[in-house]
Amino acid sequence: MNASPESLWPRGEAERSARVDLAACHRLAYRFGLSEGIDNHLTMIVPGRSDRFYLAPFGLLWAEVRASDLLELDFSGTVVAGQGLVEDTALYIHLPVHRLKPDARCVLHTHMPHATALGTLDDPRLPMAVQSALGFFDDIAYADYNGLALDYAEGERMARALGDRSVLVLRNHGVLVTGRSVAQAFERLYFFERACQVQMLALSTGRALHLVPDSIVKATVAQFRDAESVGGQDRAELHFRALKRLLDRDEADYAT
Repeated sequence: MNASPESLWPRGEAERSARVDLAACHRLAYRFGLSEGIDNHLTMIVPGRSDRFYLAPFGLLWAEVRASDLLELDFSGTVVAGQGLVEDTALYIHLPVHRLKPDARCVLHTHMPHATALGTLDDPRLPMAVQSALGFFDDIAYADYNGLALDYAEGERMARALGDRSVLVLRNHGVLVTGRSVAQAFERLYFFERACQVQMLALSTGRALHLVPDSIVKATVAQFRDAESVGGQDRAELHFRALKRLLDRDEADYAT
């Protein structure tokens, strides 16, 4: 058990809001079937800091996580606020990725079923065969399986494999998705799983995929970029706010 005497709610609205968003991310991932027991991990950098991140204590189902449960860790791996267990692979994956990828303010690692299934194929690439997949064109990296992440070197290997992309398919393992915010990262996680689900369903028929021509793919990627905001508001933020309203109605304790 790790514990720190620092208060969980001392420093203002930005940190409270960040905790609420990350707790919502856990609840929503559970709701959409993206979790796996008490395993996997979702983290984000503490607002106003570049060397601390939030992590749920190990042992909670994602359906149980509340904003006040989240631990705060520094880049030495020390719990500086909160109380609970820190699981080794969470530390060894997320700390190096946050440290080496400053733009990855939020890092989501799951074993969500369809993306994980794609990563078990001999060719784990996501074909450009459905519109939702086109949003990930040239934004997916791949890393071969290397056993459990039980040292910082493994997390560093993942960060290097990720490069400047937002999605890392961990072959024979799962997926790592990053974003500048919780809303952006969850948007990528959610739609990546949906794209993989459609592809795996199509592949299960045994029939050949009809791929979108490269010229249309590239034109559609530009359209996706142009459509990132609606009425001056970020599409991912609008989606995440809508999803939080579901939680506010059904399980509002996530924000406590």
